[in-house]
Amino acid sequence: MFYLCVSMMFLMWLFVMSVFHSSLGQNSFLRAYSPGNIIIGGLFPIHLKTNRTNTSAPLSCSDYGLNTFLHSQVMIYAINKINLPNITIGYDIYDTCGDVGLALRATLQLLKNQSDPESCLVPADAQFKLLEPKTKVVIGERYSEVSIAVARLVALSSVAQISYASTSELLSSKFKFPTFLRTVPSDKYQTRGIVELVKIFHWKTVIIVGSDDEYGKYGSDSLQDNFNKKSICIEFVHILSADFTTNNNSMDQTELNELLEKIQNSSAEAIIIFTKDTNAEIILEAAIEHRVNRTWIASDAWSSSSKISAMSDIKLAGEVFGFIYKQKEVPGFKDHVMSMFNGTNNTILRDYQTQHLLSLNKSEEERNQYLASYIDQDESYGIYIAVRVIAEGLRRLLKCNDHLCERSSSFTALELLSEIQKVNFTENNTQIYFDSDGDPSLGYDIVYWNRSDCNKSMIIQTIGEYSPDGKITDRKILSSLLVLLVFLFPSADSTCKHCEDGAYSHPEENTCLKKSDDYLDWEDPFSIILSSLAVVGIIATIVFAVLFAVYLKTPIVKAVGGYLCFLELFALLAGFCLTFTFIGKPTEKIHCVGVPLFGIAFTLCISCILANLLQIFLGFKFDLKAESWIKKLNKPLVVVTIISGIQLGLSVSWLTKEPPHPDNKSLDYTILYNCKIEPHTYFIAMLVYNTFLGLICFLFAFKGRQLPDLYKNASLITISMLLFVVIWIIFLPIYLTLTGKYQPAVQSAAILTSCFSILGCHLAPKCYIMLFRKELNHERAIAEYIRKFYEQKGISVVHSQSIIVFSKSNLTLTP
Repeated sequence: MFYLCVSMMFLMWLFVMSVFHSSLGQNSFLRAYSPGNIIIGGLFPIHLKTNRTNTSAPLSCSDYGLNTFLHSQVMIYAINKINLPNITIGYDIYDTCGDVGLALRATLQLLKNQSDPESCLVPADAQFKLLEPKTKVVIGERYSEVSIAVARLVALSSVAQISYASTSELLSSKFKFPTFLRTVPSDKYQTRGIVELVKIFHWKTVIIVGSDDEYGKYGSDSLQDNFNKKSICIEFVHILSADFTTNNNSMDQTELNELLEKIQNSSAEAIIIFTKDTNAEIILEAAIEHRVNRTWIASDAWSSSSKISAMSDIKLAGEVFGFIYKQKEVPGFKDHVMSMFNGTNNTILRDYQTQHLLSLNKSEEERNQYLASYIDQDESYGIYIAVRVIAEGLRRLLKCNDHLCERSSSFTALELLSEIQKVNFTENNTQIYFDSDGDPSLGYDIVYWNRSDCNKSMIIQTIGEYSPDGKITDRKILSSLLVLLVFLFPSADSTCKHCEDGAYSHPEENTCLKKSDDYLDWEDPFSIILSSLAVVGIIATIVFAVLFAVYLKTPIVKAVGGYLCFLELFALLAGFCLTFTFIGKPTEKIHCVGVPLFGIAFTLCISCILANLLQIFLGFKFDLKAESWIKKLNKPLVVVTIISGIQLGLSVSWLTKEPPHPDNKSLDYTILYNCKIEPHTYFIAMLVYNTFLGLICFLFAFKGRQLPDLYKNASLITISMLLFVVIWIIFLPIYLTLTGKYQPAVQSAAILTSCFSILGCHLAPKCYIMLFRKELNHERAIAEYIRKFYEQKGISVVHSQSIIVFSKSNLTLTP
């Protein structure tokens, strides 16, 4: 299993490589590289956009970001400040252009092996041993969407990834992203802070604008949950399309116009834009153009954007509040920029000097001042802290003091990751350490875009602080703004009425509307399809039972276990009937017994098949001298009773102690009704037991293919058991992660597919022989088939006859 998992990882790896190498061709990266004993990787969106479209045009980057260019130089500046005796720290920095594809391609370059630069971690031997990458840690990326993709890739080699700006709550999951850390707090705290700010200003109705990516989607969902808990109205939520930044598209322009029209016509007191800065820039440009003067709340992705705050006529858009992680200056970096980087040299810097610096019609001093104005105090400081964390981790790992390091620079990425996770030091009066989720213990600054008369651009001022414990510490300016805004812009007349359970507030009508019930209705298309299939299965099972009863004394019925086949058909009939328990509104416990009862029914079905296979296997594989021992094992009813009894005991215990029960979950506008299975212990135990039995059947049947099998019994059971096992392996993760009214539909579909796999693969071919190949349904056909089989194997006729006699006596004429 381990080798299979590793093989799948490498197939995914090679697929990613082939896709991006073919799609990007020979386009080169904007890259800065410096050799060293230890290499630190860097991923920065120096260009903010690409021309990625549905066409096959060569991929290129655009929209050069001066602040993101400076981010790359902060990393180099901080690395040059690291002082480890006799060890040189190098760097390998790439421009990702904010694109997932380019970031993955850059990551593959970073993860190449030291000794074999062309390896890209392709396994060097049959043991699938991952080669140690040359890059031991990666700083970046900026956007959560890109960081999530990169985190999945670097985790394969246990390389630590430290982001300086990705705040998505999803990245806190160590199960999915075990090597991801960050120097900024999670959106979990930011969304709570935004809600607290809205409460302070006594705003009762808001609008949420998110985006179709991990950052905007998870942030918007978190905001909705928190606002609902505080009984604050959400007039509407708008999720921007994934390609919203390519606003030359007529569909995107239509989306923008519709959004602005809804904002203009709304009575909401604040518009929260929780998306990346490029999306926010487009929205605010349009707001200025259409004179949409409102109060905006900015997420950390754009709340300190010097580009947006410097937009022409930005004051016309209205008041802007925002949240940004703790701001501090990178010590000495501004002077470093003013000195034109103090004579340092790297490819990214040369690109700026040749492609962008000369285009500024200013003196050298003015150019330096202009560039220094783009130095931010949030993301830049996050990068600086990331480098400091790495330096501290290296110091601990290599056991360094001011004069020497006891250990050489030869170590694994996993060792460095382990030390980085344990760092705990103080920087600028702030304690730096990571919690179990890889998040720092930092809060947020609340900022306000002050409209100054003497300056066209906004002045971004810090007016308060939000700590992870949920408290807002306000400064005098926040208190003054609170009084001013409440006086000048009183709350709208449409208040958010507090409603009882089962109802929701309508912000425009100031009334409570009843939430609608949501469940898998009988009239739902999925319900109709599932019910139709269940009816077909029931009819087919009854028809099969009649045929088996008519041909009960014939060899083919005995070949599938004789009377056992009726138990098998009864179990399948029960499985098909249980499909109907998953449809409709569950209100009583009896509506939720479908899964436990199916466990009993399907175990009965599999035990009948296993008893039948045991007969075949014992009949043909054991020596005649061992006949008495075989007879002790060859008791189908005992086998079925024992195997089914275990599952029966498990299911009865389940239904007695922790049975599935009706449950309802109140959502924004609906109440979701379903059957709740918690904890999942009994459910998983039932599935594991049935899967175990299925695998045993599969192994017996697979081995039985080598025996004389006129009716292909073993081969058909092999297929049906393989289908059953695959179906439930696919079903389990889907079921555990799926929510909503279609969860029972997935359960029902898995049960139906399992039943049809047995009915269609194991029993249907026997009915076909009964009706259309009657010449095969005779003892002489079986005897002749066995005789020919053993003659081909070189066994004498006399011996083959003895096998036939023996098999008749022990298998009840099972070939």
